[in-house]
Amino acid sequence: MARSIAVIGAGYWGKNLVRVFDELGALACVCDIEPEHLEQLNLDNQIVKCREVARVITDPAIRAVAIATPAATHYELARSALAAGKDVFVEKPLALSAKEGRELVELAEANERVLMVGHILRYHPAVLKLGEMIEAGDLGRIEYIYSNRLNLGKLRTEENILWSFAPHDISVILGLVNERPVAVSSHGEAFLQRGVSDVTLTSIEFPAGIKAHTFVSWLHPFKEQRLVVVGSEQMAVFEDSRAAEKLVCYPHRVEWQAGRFPVAVKGEPRVIAVPEDEPLRLECEHFLESLDSRIPPRTDGWEGLRVLEVLNAAEESLQKNGRVVPLPVAGNGRRLTKSVPVRSRALAVARAAVAVGAAADVTVTPGPKLPAEPEPAPHPSPTAQRPDYFVHQTAVVDEGAVIGSGSRIWHYCHISAGARIGERNILGQNVFVADGVITGRGCKIQNNVSLYRGVVLEDDVFCGPSCVFTNVIDPRAFIEKKTEFRPTVVRRGASIGANATIVCGNTLGKYCLIGAGAVVTSDVPDYALMTGIPARLRGWVCRCGRRLKFNDERSQCRCGNIYQQIDGSVTAVKEG
Repeated sequence: MARSIAVIGAGYWGKNLVRVFDELGALACVCDIEPEHLEQLNLDNQIVKCREVARVITDPAIRAVAIATPAATHYELARSALAAGKDVFVEKPLALSAKEGRELVELAEANERVLMVGHILRYHPAVLKLGEMIEAGDLGRIEYIYSNRLNLGKLRTEENILWSFAPHDISVILGLVNERPVAVSSHGEAFLQRGVSDVTLTSIEFPAGIKAHTFVSWLHPFKEQRLVVVGSEQMAVFEDSRAAEKLVCYPHRVEWQAGRFPVAVKGEPRVIAVPEDEPLRLECEHFLESLDSRIPPRTDGWEGLRVLEVLNAAEESLQKNGRVVPLPVAGNGRRLTKSVPVRSRALAVARAAVAVGAAADVTVTPGPKLPAEPEPAPHPSPTAQRPDYFVHQTAVVDEGAVIGSGSRIWHYCHISAGARIGERNILGQNVFVADGVITGRGCKIQNNVSLYRGVVLEDDVFCGPSCVFTNVIDPRAFIEKKTEFRPTVVRRGASIGANATIVCGNTLGKYCLIGAGAVVTSDVPDYALMTGIPARLRGWVCRCGRRLKFNDERSQCRCGNIYQQIDGSVTAVKEG
């Protein structure tokens, strides 16, 4: 790409951004109020050096700015750049309050600008690999995460250790758990300056019961950067300070003897190979890719805002001597979107097309395993028209949910972050839609239905009142089985009667009809009529819903559709 990036701030960390953007051939200008910072840079003469931020903001040749200044200046600089039509990369934290962070996110969306936060660990090859392992279930059920970020490092006066060190680990923890936390508490001590904490211990609680804590200090005799993920099958340790063993798995687990006595079973550690790519270079390349593709980056403004919410709650807890601070549910009926971690440009573009209803046809065919939870839907393309829909004032739509044009969400519904509701859906009273659920166009979901993670509805599916979807075969209240969720797919045009139960792990064929109160325990063929407990095949139905009668393996419905029956299945010969 052409040299069109300006870096504002060339000090302690900014000089690294200058180096990488220059190596990538994107750097056009460096701005810093300290002349010695500019003098120390070894740059080609074509790179402009200046001390006036206004010169950068008003220069039409500058496409985007990267901000690496003290945290207290991030909000004003980012706001000025976004208002001027620039794309923005801002080092952590996004701002110093969630209110300011939200303003930046909304300004970026209003101006259709890329806003990315410098949470560099989210681009570390070891962290990316760890995330893949968690999604694949290699660690089993995640129980607990903790991190230590300790050093006798750069001491700051404008921000405490919580704001200086903790954002990196909070960002990683939120990314690995893939849930929004419900409560935060933090304890800290200020030894060098009154009111500026040098040591903090922050605890984070998630809705599925996962707990996490992060311990940070700049008064430590040696450098330690370690993150530990404790799973039911394995434990993983990411230690950035160990050159050859950055990611190690320990297959330790706990077995219960006679169902009463826990016994630790240790396994041999295994080093996980990860690429040696520089995280900062990967992060900067990701930003440049977002500038070209207009696909929101992995650590976009919404991700930065979620980290801010945790930091603000931790700061409040510090001031209240460690009191637990609950995090409220956001969104009440608002149209809100959130980015998806971009693994490939083509995949993200396809998802964006589905999210805004741009695809010509929504037919979802999942793979053999449950999709990773939750991959929130991406922002619409900047040129796409934002969908129009209705949400009743009593309904709750979490940040990150995507709702298609023409849909209607009625009384007391709850749409979770990461859910994707297609166009022209109707959700009756008291419907719950979990993270990761996908519905196609024209679905009707009647009162008191819960769509749990793993449920996929294709176009024109009807879910009768109080029908039930399960997601675990053998649930226990006292055992977390989140990694054992099984997908359920309901094909195009299928109808599920009132009070029916659909056992997870099965596929309901297109235009099938499930009778009221039936319990489906196996796959259902296309056009099948199923009733009873357990549900059994009672006949076949037309696309229009009428019962089919076959003569010599052919049937013509009164609506004109013609079907053929071969080897226990029905296919359409002519269907309008």
